[in-house]
Amino acid sequence: MTDTRAVPLPSPDDVLLEPPAAEEVAMMVGAFKTACAPTGGLTEVQRAVIAAITESMTGITTDVDAVPGVSAHEFAEAMRRRDAGYRTRMVQMMLLGELLLVPLPPEVTARVEEYAECLGVADDMMAVARRVASGSLGLALIDFERSGYFNQMLETPPEHLHTAKPLADAWQLAYDDGALYQRWAALEECPKGTLGRGVWQFYRARGFTFPGTPNSAPPTLAQHDWIHVLADYGSTVESEIEVFGLIARCNDDPRAFSLLAMVLGLFETGYLYGAARGFFGYDRGHMSRDADHMARRLADAMYRGAKLAWNLDDVGRSDETDLLATDWFQYADRDVRDLREELGLLPKSQRAIESGSVGPWDRGGISPFQYEQGQRAARADGREYESYGASPA
Repeated sequence: MTDTRAVPLPSPDDVLLEPPAAEEVAMMVGAFKTACAPTGGLTEVQRAVIAAITESMTGITTDVDAVPGVSAHEFAEAMRRRDAGYRTRMVQMMLLGELLLVPLPPEVTARVEEYAECLGVADDMMAVARRVASGSLGLALIDFERSGYFNQMLETPPEHLHTAKPLADAWQLAYDDGALYQRWAALEECPKGTLGRGVWQFYRARGFTFPGTPNSAPPTLAQHDWIHVLADYGSTVESEIEVFGLIARCNDDPRAFSLLAMVLGLFETGYLYGAARGFFGYDRGHMSRDADHMARRLADAMYRGAKLAWNLDDVGRSDETDLLATDWFQYADRDVRDLREELGLLPKSQRAIESGSVGPWDRGGISPFQYEQGQRAARADGREYESYGASPA
């Protein structure tokens, strides 16, 4: 940013690395609510998300309503010793609150941009939000698909996807890739309890089609199915929000925030109705209809993602923080529990479980449609249906 109001970034020797204390957390919350509140104050879901994520990430509980507002200039001054990555995460929290609004008022978008200017950082989703606020959802979707994270996915051949040809775009399908299909189907041969066998069961129970054939998911999108099993999340819409919250926050590249924006634009607001090539059918309101519980589930998923990234960074495996760019087939024969421990993936918090977070083999871990689809696929194959414990709530 070139705005003269921007507070300069600190020198490497002056960067503050310690976790935020209570005073800084209060400044953060005050800035979040000032930046993204519409006329009339925060919505219920905004308040719940700000409170839950702040507490999960910092360990400090804050009364969002009691904290005084903080202007863009005040907040930038408070962040003077924080680096660009830290400041970008602050702006993304504001964007997260902003992108939960329906409709999205242009004045909220302008305020969030003001905070970003004063902090001297930016995010690709700011342009998307601007399009949404102006009512240009088609252009918002185009800006989203052109965002930096998806472009960088194609800079090198996606060897981790094991496709026969390089992809022309991030969500390209692979209809006629028999070798890719066989690789996924061969996961059946992995021992029970392993990641690969779990992914095979995940597909089998839901009647999903392995990548490489018609009606299958794009190979890039199929990458997230490994995380459903690894991180113990079901396959309902609510679980999808958790999965992408974890994936987005784990990535050291802050541009991966667009993945969280995507699921919210599909399953809360409907703004990004055609994201991921329309493979996910958009269905609005899945955060706001149970705001407190969903905020806690999302917050816990993001915390697990952050802790996973920190552990991978600490052990020299930073290249694996992009979970969609990891070759999970190399871990297919690994016991899931051992792999979680090796990677540093924390178990879910009790609070998230009490708020309804379930695994892929639990009651509520599969949607009624997926349950019926799995049964139809079994009948078509002439085999007995097995859900491996999963059932609709």
